Amino acid sequence: MDKKKLMRVAQGRESADLVLKGGLVFAGFTGSFKPCDIAISQGYIAGIGQYSGPNEVDLQGRYVTPGFIDAHVHIESSMLTPHGFARTVLPKGTTTVVADPHEIANVAGCVGIRYMMDAAERLPIDIRFMLPSCVPATALEDNGACLTAEELRPFLASPQVLGLGEMMDMAGVLAGDEKVWQKLALVETVGLVDGHAPQLAAKDLMAYAAAGILSDHECVTPEEAEERLAAGMYLLIREGSAAHNLDALLPVVTLENSSFCCFCTDDRHPGDLLEAGGINAMVRQAVAKGIPVSQALQMATVNTARYFGLKDCGVIAPGRRADLLVFEDFKAWVPVQVYAQGRLAAEQGQPVESFWQDYAPQVVPQRLEDSVRLAADDGFSLALPVTGEEANVIELVPRQLLTKRRFMQVPAENGLAAADPAQDILKLAVCERHKGTGRIGLGLVKGFGLQSGAIAQTIGHDSHNLIVIGTNDGDMQLAIRTLAACGGGVAIVADGVVRGCLALPVGGLMTAQPAVQVAAKAKQMEELAYALGVRREYDPFLTLAFLSLPVIPELKLSDRGLVDVQAGRIIAIDESPE
Repeated sequence: MDKKKLMRVAQGRESADLVLKGGLVFAGFTGSFKPCDIAISQGYIAGIGQYSGPNEVDLQGRYVTPGFIDAHVHIESSMLTPHGFARTVLPKGTTTVVADPHEIANVAGCVGIRYMMDAAERLPIDIRFMLPSCVPATALEDNGACLTAEELRPFLASPQVLGLGEMMDMAGVLAGDEKVWQKLALVETVGLVDGHAPQLAAKDLMAYAAAGILSDHECVTPEEAEERLAAGMYLLIREGSAAHNLDALLPVVTLENSSFCCFCTDDRHPGDLLEAGGINAMVRQAVAKGIPVSQALQMATVNTARYFGLKDCGVIAPGRRADLLVFEDFKAWVPVQVYAQGRLAAEQGQPVESFWQDYAPQVVPQRLEDSVRLAADDGFSLALPVTGEEANVIELVPRQLLTKRRFMQVPAENGLAAADPAQDILKLAVCERHKGTGRIGLGLVKGFGLQSGAIAQTIGHDSHNLIVIGTNDGDMQLAIRTLAACGGGVAIVADGVVRGCLALPVGGLMTAQPAVQVAAKAKQMEELAYALGVRREYDPFLTLAFLSLPVIPELKLSDRGLVDVQAGRIIAIDESPE
């Protein structure tokens, strides 16, 4: 950008490339709207006030806001490559995202991170990155890579990188673990550290904040949210496809603290992005719940920009990127126009195809197309021995990532635990899929609702091993083999027949297919899962994915076995909690 030219346009001495005239423009610093024009030059805002030029668009009194910013998102969870993700979220108003690529990093390490960063450079939305801090998330599971501070260091030279992503290893932080603290020291003077602290409280939370961790997106109760704000941590309010925290946390937001609150989607499926939207859906929901429009907009824009130190977005002001949203009213919250870097990128919630012709998808590295590496004979044994009548069972909590540890009577035959759909008890397995070790963890789940068949996927946070849940071993085995054959994704099997398969050949997590096609297939798979009995209060696939995340309490399953998250150790299936 030529700043001297920008100044001449601001002064009216040169013509703007584009003038948006007659809009009601949101001033993020004051929280008010005022009628004025917006002069744009070189993709940036030159000035607001009264301007004219050879290329004008009459907004006819419509509202204009800055492009929305997603404070924390895993692009991989959309099942779309960065190109497909950008085409999906930009028409809904998200023009900047802060992405943590730890999903693909857990599959392919630095190769995965580099792919995401290279792809981001070729897109019209601004994607910034927080480096994955926990690859793997814990030592209680196996993944495709192990990233040290030294391996992460070269990425800090990129202006795309803002700091260190969600620090899930709370125990390592609090215990002074050397490897964890090497990563914290890595960004001490050049970036931020995002938090991930479910159920952390009191002095442990104070210590976590004292370590330099500045935000948290894992709050599920008002009490947790208020405690984090009191500790000087930004509150990143999440509303994803599996974790729905917005309604519970909105009562915490006040005039006094709202400037330290931001919105994030974390993990959203393509269908939700297409139908409901992303950050715009959170703004819509917040306003419907009584949050003033000005506060909701600030939480979606300037607050996030301020937290991350993004000086070129978040407000409609000189020197900022001309990422602008035009709204007819504040009911549907779907922009009638989206301008990205001063160019019309979307209208009425749909991409402008002539705009997108300038943006080609990034070539996928071979390493990411060869990511499902099961044991040679793929003969994972699903036999689960128990010594008595009682065993540990993972109990689901509707609409949350948290689970409960239940020690209860379970069905068993000849000393082997079995699924019992009548009691809503299913068998769960996590198969190591990165290095062909043949390692497998086995457990039981209550609450999912599946009455017949099996569901398997290579989406298993955060190590993304192959996870399969089912009512019988035969269908579970077939689902495993199906994913090995297609390069990863999601498979549903019932009565010995593959009923559906969504192939995700990019790291076993993403596909280059358009979002509409992916969403349609995912919806078909979702309805098939529900038809087989999965309870409708769950997103079948995101719920399954998080059953293998051993950093969110209470009980999870990794390829090494059952994980008591709070104790930080592997436990036996029939180990009593007493």
